[in-house]
Amino acid sequence: MIYYDHLPLDREILDALNKLSINYVFQPIFQADGETVFAHEALMRPTQMTVTELIDDYAKKGKLHVLEVATFFGAMQEYQLRGYTEQICMNSFPSECFTDSEQRAFTEYFGEINGLGIIEILEYPYTSMEACEAKRRVSSERNIWISIDDFGSGINDMGVVELYNSRIVKLDRHLISDINKYSEKQERVKRLVLEFHSRGLLVIAEGVEQKAEFDYLVGLGVDLFQGYYLARPA
Repeated sequence: MIYYDHLPLDREILDALNKLSINYVFQPIFQADGETVFAHEALMRPTQMTVTELIDDYAKKGKLHVLEVATFFGAMQEYQLRGYTEQICMNSFPSECFTDSEQRAFTEYFGEINGLGIIEILEYPYTSMEACEAKRRVSSERNIWISIDDFGSGINDMGVVELYNSRIVKLDRHLISDINKYSEKQERVKRLVLEFHSRGLLVIAEGVEQKAEFDYLVGLGVDLFQGYYLARPA
């Protein structure tokens, strides 16, 4: 389980973090050879409820900021303990961002992670322009990439991609599942890959569960891959 007492954070946020009981697992994101790891995505695993239940509970209490801080500080601890050297991808609520003191504490404890960090913008619950601007500033100043999660399934659309000056777009699983069988999905993903590549963005296919899906997506020019076919979270 992740502990937070030793971190250089304010007492109020430390007390809130220490009420959590969570671990982190990682799911690799692979390059198109299916073997070379591009990044490790950190996934929160509460010990007493599902992650969805935890998020819903904290959202109702107006405490999503606590989970935002927990994710970045907890995931980085686990990442360093595992000795990973590839990029680390950390999920972020579009409504939340670090305070100045939290940003200083993160740098003080973990050092600069220039070129190693990816902030993956979730769809939930809403987009705060203050948080968006803070993340764009960090991205620009510290060479931390921004990725848009679940593109094509909800509110994360081309406008969101442009808003964050993102470097990576992750195509939602519903676009990927059985793509080798459905021409409508094939045409849509092909158009999206061409559009994103024209903008200089990398494209991740998530939820790849079959070899036939993987092979077809490689043929479409998708850059990066994540899913049970390649590796499960561990």
